[in-house]
Amino acid sequence: MKTVFIILCCWCTQANAHVIKVGNKQTIKTITAAVAAAKIGDTILVDRGIYKEKNLVIDKQLVLKGINHPVLDGEKKYEIISIKSDRVTIDGFLLQHTGVSSMIDFAAIKIYNKHYATIINNIINDAFFGIYSQQGINCLIQNNTLTANATEEQQSGNGIHCWKSDSMRIIGNTISGHRDGIYFEFVTNSVIWRNNSFKNLRYGLHFMFSNDDAYITNVFENNGAGVAVMFSHGVKMFNNYFKENWGDAAYGLLLKEINDSYIENNRFENNTMAIYAEGANRIHMQKNVFKSNGWALKIQASCMDITLQQNNFIGNTFDVGTNGSLVMNTFNNNYWDKYEGYDLNHDNNGDVPYRPVSMYSMIIEKNPPAMILFHSLITTLMDKSEKVIPSLTPENLKDEHPLMKSIPL
Repeated sequence: MKTVFIILCCWCTQANAHVIKVGNKQTIKTITAAVAAAKIGDTILVDRGIYKEKNLVIDKQLVLKGINHPVLDGEKKYEIISIKSDRVTIDGFLLQHTGVSSMIDFAAIKIYNKHYATIINNIINDAFFGIYSQQGINCLIQNNTLTANATEEQQSGNGIHCWKSDSMRIIGNTISGHRDGIYFEFVTNSVIWRNNSFKNLRYGLHFMFSNDDAYITNVFENNGAGVAVMFSHGVKMFNNYFKENWGDAAYGLLLKEINDSYIENNRFENNTMAIYAEGANRIHMQKNVFKSNGWALKIQASCMDITLQQNNFIGNTFDVGTNGSLVMNTFNNNYWDKYEGYDLNHDNNGDVPYRPVSMYSMIIEKNPPAMILFHSLITTLMDKSEKVIPSLTPENLKDEHPLMKSIPL
Protein backbone atom coordinates (compact mmCIF):
# COMPACT_ATOMS: atom_id res chain seq x y z
CA MET A 1 0.00 0.00 0.00
CA LYS A 2 2.89 2.34 0.86
CA THR A 3 4.52 1.63 -2.53
CA VAL A 4 1.26 2.45 -4.37
CA PHE A 5 1.02 5.75 -2.48
CA ILE A 6 4.58 6.75 -3.46
CA ILE A 7 3.93 5.90 -7.14
CA LEU A 8 0.72 7.96 -7.12
CA CYS A 9 2.55 10.92 -5.55
CA CYS A 10 5.28 10.79 -8.21
CA TRP A 11 2.67 10.53 -11.00
CA CYS A 12 0.78 13.52 -9.63
CA THR A 13 3.98 15.60 -9.42
CA GLN A 14 4.87 14.80 -13.04
CA ALA A 15 1.32 15.44 -14.24
CA ASN A 16 1.31 18.92 -12.66
CA ALA A 17 4.82 19.86 -13.85
CA HIS A 18 5.22 22.89 -16.09
CA VAL A 19 7.91 24.21 -18.45
CA ILE A 20 9.24 27.69 -17.75
CA LYS A 21 11.30 29.41 -20.43
CA VAL A 22 14.08 31.91 -19.65
CA GLY A 23 15.85 34.27 -22.05
CA ASN A 24 16.08 37.74 -23.51
CA LYS A 25 13.05 37.05 -25.72
CA GLN A 26 11.04 35.41 -22.94
CA THR A 27 8.82 36.90 -20.27
CA ILE A 28 11.21 35.72 -17.56
CA LYS A 29 14.71 37.09 -18.09
CA THR A 30 16.70 35.52 -15.25
CA ILE A 31 17.13 31.97 -13.98
CA THR A 32 16.80 33.19 -10.40
CA ALA A 33 13.32 34.53 -11.14
CA ALA A 34 12.37 31.28 -12.87
CA VAL A 35 13.48 29.21 -9.87
CA ALA A 36 11.45 31.43 -7.56
CA ALA A 37 8.34 31.05 -9.76
CA ALA A 38 8.73 27.32 -10.36
CA LYS A 39 6.80 24.58 -8.59
CA ILE A 40 8.19 21.22 -7.51
CA GLY A 41 8.91 19.05 -10.55
CA ASP A 42 8.94 21.90 -13.10
CA THR A 43 11.44 22.16 -15.96
CA ILE A 44 13.27 25.43 -16.62
CA LEU A 45 14.52 25.84 -20.20
CA VAL A 46 17.23 28.47 -20.55
CA ASP A 47 17.93 30.08 -23.93
CA ARG A 48 21.44 30.74 -25.15
CA GLY A 49 23.06 33.83 -23.61
CA ILE A 50 25.23 34.99 -20.72
CA TYR A 51 23.67 34.92 -17.24
CA LYS A 52 25.37 36.51 -14.23
CA GLU A 53 23.16 35.21 -11.45
CA LYS A 54 25.72 35.45 -8.65
CA ASN A 55 24.98 32.30 -6.59
CA LEU A 56 22.02 30.37 -8.03
CA VAL A 57 20.40 28.26 -5.26
CA ILE A 58 18.15 25.38 -6.35
CA ASP A 59 16.05 24.58 -3.27
CA LYS A 60 13.25 22.53 -4.87
CA GLN A 61 13.02 19.53 -7.18
CA LEU A 62 13.61 21.00 -10.66
CA VAL A 63 15.10 20.24 -14.06
CA LEU A 64 17.36 23.05 -15.22
CA LYS A 65 18.14 22.55 -18.92
CA GLY A 66 20.24 24.76 -21.16
CA ILE A 67 19.58 25.24 -24.87
CA ASN A 68 22.85 25.52 -26.86
CA HIS A 69 24.91 25.81 -23.67
CA PRO A 70 23.91 29.13 -22.12
CA VAL A 71 26.73 30.65 -20.04
CA LEU A 72 26.56 30.98 -16.26
CA ASP A 73 29.35 33.32 -15.15
CA GLY A 74 30.57 33.42 -11.54
CA GLU A 75 32.56 36.63 -12.23
CA LYS A 76 35.46 35.13 -10.23
CA LYS A 77 33.49 35.90 -7.04
CA TYR A 78 30.76 33.31 -6.47
CA GLU A 79 29.78 29.68 -6.35
CA ILE A 80 27.65 29.34 -9.46
CA ILE A 81 24.98 26.68 -8.70
CA SER A 82 24.19 25.35 -5.22
CA ILE A 83 21.95 22.27 -5.15
CA LYS A 84 19.95 22.23 -1.90
CA SER A 85 17.09 19.91 -2.83
CA ASP A 86 16.76 16.24 -3.75
CA ARG A 87 16.21 15.21 -7.38
CA VAL A 88 17.66 18.27 -9.11
CA THR A 89 18.93 17.99 -12.70
CA ILE A 90 21.48 20.39 -14.24
CA ASP A 91 21.82 19.68 -17.97
CA GLY A 92 23.60 21.46 -20.80
CA PHE A 93 25.21 24.64 -19.43
CA LEU A 94 28.58 26.32 -19.80
CA LEU A 95 29.74 27.42 -16.35
CA GLN A 96 32.80 29.62 -15.94
CA HIS A 97 34.87 31.79 -13.58
CA THR A 98 33.94 30.69 -10.05
CA GLY A 99 35.32 32.49 -7.03
CA VAL A 100 38.63 31.34 -5.56
CA SER A 101 39.21 31.18 -1.81
CA SER A 102 41.47 29.44 0.67
CA MET A 103 38.57 29.35 3.16
CA ILE A 104 35.55 28.41 1.01
CA ASP A 105 35.40 25.60 -1.55
CA PHE A 106 33.69 27.52 -4.34
CA ALA A 107 32.41 25.21 -7.07
CA ALA A 108 30.70 25.58 -10.42
CA ILE A 109 28.08 23.10 -9.18
CA LYS A 110 27.87 21.96 -5.54
CA ILE A 111 25.57 19.36 -4.00
CA TYR A 112 24.71 20.01 -0.34
CA ASN A 113 23.70 16.82 1.51
CA LYS A 114 21.13 15.77 -1.09
CA HIS A 115 19.98 12.67 -2.97
CA TYR A 116 19.54 11.87 -6.65
CA ALA A 117 21.18 14.94 -8.19
CA THR A 118 21.85 14.59 -11.92
CA ILE A 119 24.62 16.71 -13.47
CA ILE A 120 25.02 15.94 -17.17
CA ASN A 121 26.29 17.40 -20.45
CA ASN A 122 27.83 20.54 -18.95
CA ILE A 123 31.02 22.41 -19.87
CA ILE A 124 32.92 23.87 -16.92
CA ASN A 125 35.83 26.27 -17.51
CA ASP A 126 38.08 28.08 -15.05
CA ALA A 127 36.43 26.76 -11.89
CA PHE A 128 38.10 26.48 -8.48
CA PHE A 129 36.25 23.20 -7.89
CA GLY A 130 34.30 21.91 -10.87
CA ILE A 131 31.57 19.63 -9.47
CA TYR A 132 31.52 19.15 -5.70
CA SER A 133 29.42 16.58 -3.82
CA GLN A 134 29.15 17.18 -0.09
CA GLN A 135 27.38 14.17 1.42
CA GLY A 136 25.58 13.45 -1.84
CA ILE A 137 23.83 10.10 -2.20
CA ASN A 138 22.84 8.30 -5.41
CA CYS A 139 23.96 11.15 -7.66
CA LEU A 140 24.90 10.94 -11.36
CA ILE A 141 27.74 13.04 -12.82
CA GLN A 142 27.98 12.19 -16.53
CA ASN A 143 29.34 13.52 -19.84
CA ASN A 144 30.71 16.77 -18.44
CA THR A 145 33.87 18.50 -19.69
CA LEU A 146 35.89 20.26 -16.99
CA THR A 147 38.91 22.39 -17.89
CA ALA A 148 41.08 24.57 -15.66
CA ASN A 149 44.52 26.16 -15.85
CA ALA A 150 45.90 25.44 -12.39
CA THR A 151 49.57 26.24 -11.81
CA GLU A 152 49.92 25.66 -8.04
CA GLU A 153 48.31 22.94 -5.93
CA GLN A 154 47.56 25.32 -3.03
CA GLN A 155 45.65 27.71 -5.28
CA SER A 156 43.59 25.14 -7.16
CA GLY A 157 40.72 22.75 -6.52
CA ASN A 158 39.68 19.41 -7.95
CA GLY A 159 37.67 18.69 -11.08
CA ILE A 160 35.10 16.31 -9.54
CA HIS A 161 35.29 16.29 -5.75
CA CYS A 162 33.21 13.91 -3.61
CA TRP A 163 33.27 14.04 0.20
CA LYS A 164 31.33 11.76 2.53
CA SER A 165 29.18 10.57 -0.34
CA ASP A 166 27.65 7.20 -1.23
CA SER A 167 26.49 5.40 -4.38
CA MET A 168 27.91 8.02 -6.74
CA ARG A 169 28.17 7.39 -10.49
CA ILE A 170 30.96 9.32 -12.21
CA ILE A 171 30.65 8.40 -15.90
CA GLY A 172 32.12 9.62 -19.18
CA ASN A 173 33.61 12.92 -18.00
CA THR A 174 36.71 14.67 -19.38
CA ILE A 175 38.82 16.48 -16.78
CA SER A 176 42.06 18.43 -17.17
CA GLY A 177 44.10 21.22 -15.59
CA HIS A 178 42.93 20.80 -11.98
CA ARG A 179 44.78 19.80 -8.81
CA ASP A 180 43.24 16.31 -8.87
CA GLY A 181 41.02 15.26 -11.74
CA ILE A 182 38.68 13.20 -9.52
CA TYR A 183 38.90 13.16 -5.72
CA PHE A 184 37.13 10.74 -3.37
CA GLU A 185 37.27 11.11 0.42
CA PHE A 186 35.03 8.95 2.63
CA VAL A 187 33.09 7.82 -0.44
CA THR A 188 31.54 4.34 -0.54
CA ASN A 189 29.78 2.00 -2.98
CA SER A 190 30.50 4.21 -5.99
CA VAL A 191 31.68 3.72 -9.57
CA ILE A 192 34.01 5.78 -11.77
CA TRP A 193 33.60 4.64 -15.38
CA ARG A 194 34.86 5.75 -18.82
CA ASN A 195 36.39 9.05 -17.70
CA ASN A 196 39.43 10.73 -19.26
CA SER A 197 41.58 12.54 -16.69
CA PHE A 198 44.75 14.15 -18.03
CA LYS A 199 47.27 16.96 -17.41
CA ASN A 200 46.21 17.53 -13.82
CA LEU A 201 48.79 18.91 -11.39
CA ARG A 202 48.72 16.10 -8.85
CA TYR A 203 46.60 12.99 -9.50
CA GLY A 204 44.26 11.91 -12.24
CA LEU A 205 42.25 10.15 -9.51
CA HIS A 206 42.77 10.33 -5.75
CA PHE A 207 41.15 8.01 -3.16
CA MET A 208 41.28 8.66 0.60
CA PHE A 209 39.41 6.50 3.12
CA SER A 210 36.99 5.33 0.43
CA ASN A 211 35.83 1.72 0.55
CA ASP A 212 34.03 -0.70 -1.76
CA ASP A 213 34.33 1.51 -4.85
CA ALA A 214 35.23 0.60 -8.44
CA TYR A 215 36.95 2.50 -11.22
CA ILE A 216 36.64 0.92 -14.64
CA THR A 217 37.75 1.73 -18.21
CA ASN A 218 39.23 5.15 -17.45
CA VAL A 219 42.27 6.86 -19.00
CA PHE A 220 44.81 8.58 -16.73
CA GLU A 221 47.43 10.28 -18.89
CA ASN A 222 50.21 12.80 -18.33
CA ASN A 223 49.23 13.78 -14.79
CA GLY A 224 51.65 14.66 -12.00
CA ALA A 225 50.92 11.09 -10.95
CA GLY A 226 48.22 8.77 -12.27
CA VAL A 227 46.08 7.39 -9.45
CA ALA A 228 46.59 7.29 -5.68
CA VAL A 229 44.52 4.84 -3.61
CA MET A 230 45.16 5.39 0.11
CA PHE A 231 43.77 4.03 3.38
CA SER A 232 40.96 2.15 1.65
CA HIS A 233 39.74 -1.41 1.14
CA GLY A 234 37.55 -3.31 -1.28
CA VAL A 235 38.57 -1.22 -4.31
CA LYS A 236 38.16 -2.74 -7.78
CA MET A 237 40.42 -1.39 -10.54
CA PHE A 238 39.54 -2.88 -13.94
CA ASN A 239 40.39 -2.07 -17.58
CA ASN A 240 42.06 1.30 -16.96
CA TYR A 241 44.88 2.86 -18.98
CA PHE A 242 47.72 4.53 -17.07
CA LYS A 243 49.93 6.38 -19.54
CA GLU A 244 52.86 8.83 -19.53
CA ASN A 245 52.74 9.83 -15.89
CA TRP A 246 56.36 11.01 -15.68
CA GLY A 247 58.39 12.79 -13.01
CA ASP A 248 60.75 12.27 -10.08
CA ALA A 249 57.94 11.01 -7.83
CA ALA A 250 55.45 9.98 -10.52
CA TYR A 251 53.73 6.64 -10.92
CA GLY A 252 50.79 5.18 -12.73
CA LEU A 253 49.24 3.81 -9.53
CA LEU A 254 50.11 4.40 -5.87
CA LEU A 255 48.80 1.91 -3.32
CA LYS A 256 49.26 3.01 0.29
CA GLU A 257 47.64 1.19 3.20
CA ILE A 258 45.12 -0.52 0.95
CA ASN A 259 43.63 -3.97 1.57
CA ASP A 260 41.48 -6.62 -0.09
CA SER A 261 41.39 -5.11 -3.57
CA TYR A 262 41.61 -6.19 -7.21
CA ILE A 263 43.73 -4.83 -10.08
CA GLU A 264 42.83 -6.59 -13.32
CA ASN A 265 43.06 -6.02 -17.09
CA ASN A 266 44.76 -2.64 -16.79
CA ARG A 267 47.49 -1.25 -19.05
CA PHE A 268 50.49 0.64 -17.66
CA GLU A 269 52.60 2.28 -20.34
CA ASN A 270 55.42 4.87 -20.28
CA ASN A 271 55.20 5.73 -16.58
CA THR A 272 58.18 6.48 -14.37
CA MET A 273 56.84 3.79 -12.06
CA ALA A 274 53.79 1.75 -13.04
CA ILE A 275 52.75 0.62 -9.54
CA TYR A 276 54.22 1.64 -6.18
CA ALA A 277 52.84 -0.33 -3.24
CA GLU A 278 53.45 0.40 0.43
CA GLY A 279 51.47 -1.22 3.24
CA ALA A 280 49.28 -3.01 0.69
CA ASN A 281 47.80 -6.35 1.73
CA ARG A 282 45.72 -9.04 0.04
CA ILE A 283 45.81 -7.44 -3.41
CA HIS A 284 45.09 -9.56 -6.48
CA MET A 285 46.83 -8.39 -9.70
CA GLN A 286 45.94 -10.34 -12.83
CA LYS A 287 46.04 -9.89 -16.62
CA ASN A 288 47.66 -6.46 -16.55
CA VAL A 289 50.16 -5.19 -19.12
CA PHE A 290 53.29 -3.37 -17.95
CA LYS A 291 55.03 -1.89 -20.98
CA SER A 292 57.93 0.56 -21.38
CA ASN A 293 57.87 1.85 -17.81
CA GLY A 294 60.91 2.86 -15.78
CA TRP A 295 59.89 0.48 -12.98
CA ALA A 296 56.99 -1.87 -13.56
CA LEU A 297 56.49 -2.62 -9.85
CA LYS A 298 57.94 -1.37 -6.61
CA ILE A 299 56.57 -3.52 -3.82
CA GLN A 300 57.92 -2.45 -0.46
CA ALA A 301 58.66 -4.89 2.36
CA SER A 302 55.56 -3.67 4.24
CA CYS A 303 53.31 -5.41 1.67
CA MET A 304 51.88 -8.89 2.27
CA ASP A 305 49.78 -11.41 0.37
CA ILE A 306 49.94 -9.64 -2.98
CA THR A 307 49.31 -12.16 -5.76
CA LEU A 308 50.57 -11.46 -9.28
CA GLN A 309 49.62 -13.89 -12.00
CA GLN A 310 49.15 -13.88 -15.77
CA ASN A 311 50.56 -10.38 -16.25
CA ASN A 312 52.76 -9.25 -19.16
CA PHE A 313 56.02 -7.42 -18.44
CA ILE A 314 57.41 -5.98 -21.68
CA GLY A 315 60.19 -3.46 -22.29
CA ASN A 316 60.45 -2.09 -18.74
CA THR A 317 63.79 -0.77 -17.52
CA PHE A 318 63.29 -2.67 -14.25
CA ASP A 319 60.54 -5.23 -13.73
CA VAL A 320 60.34 -5.36 -9.92
CA GLY A 321 61.98 -3.45 -7.10
CA THR A 322 61.78 -3.84 -3.32
CA ASN A 323 63.51 -2.52 -0.21
CA GLY A 324 63.51 -5.73 1.84
CA SER A 325 65.00 -9.20 1.87
CA LEU A 326 61.90 -11.09 3.03
CA VAL A 327 59.07 -11.06 0.53
CA MET A 328 55.65 -12.43 1.49
CA ASN A 329 53.97 -12.10 -1.90
CA THR A 330 53.29 -14.58 -4.70
CA PHE A 331 54.42 -14.33 -8.34
CA ASN A 332 53.22 -17.06 -10.69
CA ASN A 333 52.58 -17.60 -14.41
CA ASN A 334 53.59 -14.14 -15.55
CA TYR A 335 55.30 -13.33 -18.84
CA TRP A 336 58.68 -11.59 -18.50
CA ASP A 337 60.43 -10.50 -21.68
CA LYS A 338 63.79 -10.63 -19.84
CA TYR A 339 63.38 -14.30 -19.00
CA GLU A 340 66.16 -16.40 -20.55
CA GLY A 341 65.04 -19.84 -19.39
CA TYR A 342 63.90 -22.83 -21.42
CA ASP A 343 60.82 -25.00 -21.86
CA LEU A 344 61.84 -28.58 -22.62
CA ASN A 345 58.35 -30.08 -22.40
CA HIS A 346 56.74 -27.29 -24.48
CA ASP A 347 53.95 -26.52 -22.00
CA ASN A 348 54.57 -22.74 -22.30
CA ASN A 349 55.89 -22.66 -18.72
CA GLY A 350 59.58 -22.02 -18.09
CA ASP A 351 61.40 -24.94 -16.51
CA VAL A 352 63.46 -22.71 -14.19
CA PRO A 353 62.13 -19.89 -12.01
CA TYR A 354 62.57 -16.24 -12.96
CA ARG A 355 63.91 -13.70 -10.48
CA PRO A 356 62.54 -10.31 -11.56
CA VAL A 357 64.58 -8.25 -9.08
CA SER A 358 68.02 -7.48 -10.49
CA MET A 359 71.07 -6.87 -8.34
CA TYR A 360 71.55 -3.52 -10.06
CA SER A 361 68.03 -2.43 -9.09
CA MET A 362 68.79 -3.24 -5.45
CA ILE A 363 71.93 -1.10 -5.62
CA ILE A 364 70.00 1.80 -7.17
CA GLU A 365 67.35 1.50 -4.44
CA LYS A 366 70.06 2.38 -1.88
CA ASN A 367 72.28 4.56 -4.09
CA PRO A 368 70.28 6.35 -6.82
CA PRO A 369 73.38 8.01 -8.40
CA ALA A 370 74.47 4.49 -9.47
CA MET A 371 71.92 4.85 -12.28
CA ILE A 372 74.71 6.49 -14.27
CA LEU A 373 76.15 3.01 -14.82
CA PHE A 374 73.00 1.77 -16.54
CA HIS A 375 73.77 -0.38 -19.62
CA SER A 376 77.42 -0.71 -18.63
CA LEU A 377 79.23 -4.05 -18.88
CA ILE A 378 79.83 -4.28 -15.14
CA THR A 379 76.11 -4.05 -14.30
CA THR A 380 75.30 -6.76 -16.85
CA LEU A 381 77.92 -9.07 -15.30
CA MET A 382 76.63 -8.34 -11.80
CA ASP A 383 73.05 -9.21 -12.76
CA LYS A 384 74.13 -12.43 -14.51
CA SER A 385 76.10 -13.61 -11.52
CA GLU A 386 73.29 -12.67 -9.13
CA LYS A 387 70.82 -14.88 -10.99
CA VAL A 388 73.16 -17.85 -10.56
CA ILE A 389 74.05 -17.23 -6.90
CA PRO A 390 71.61 -14.77 -5.25
CA SER A 391 73.20 -12.57 -2.59
CA LEU A 392 71.53 -9.14 -2.46
CA THR A 393 68.20 -9.90 -4.08
CA PRO A 394 65.38 -11.53 -2.06
CA GLU A 395 65.79 -15.28 -2.45
CA ASN A 396 62.05 -16.01 -2.30
CA LEU A 397 60.97 -13.31 -4.75
CA LYS A 398 60.63 -15.37 -7.89
CA ASP A 399 58.13 -16.58 -10.44
CA GLU A 400 58.21 -20.37 -10.18
CA HIS A 401 56.42 -20.90 -13.50
CA PRO A 402 57.11 -17.98 -15.85
CA LEU A 403 55.33 -18.03 -19.20
CA MET A 404 57.33 -18.42 -22.39
CA LYS A 405 54.86 -16.37 -24.47
CA SER A 406 52.96 -13.22 -23.63
CA ILE A 407 49.27 -13.46 -22.84
CA PRO A 408 46.91 -11.94 -25.44
CA LEU A 409 45.26 -9.09 -23.52
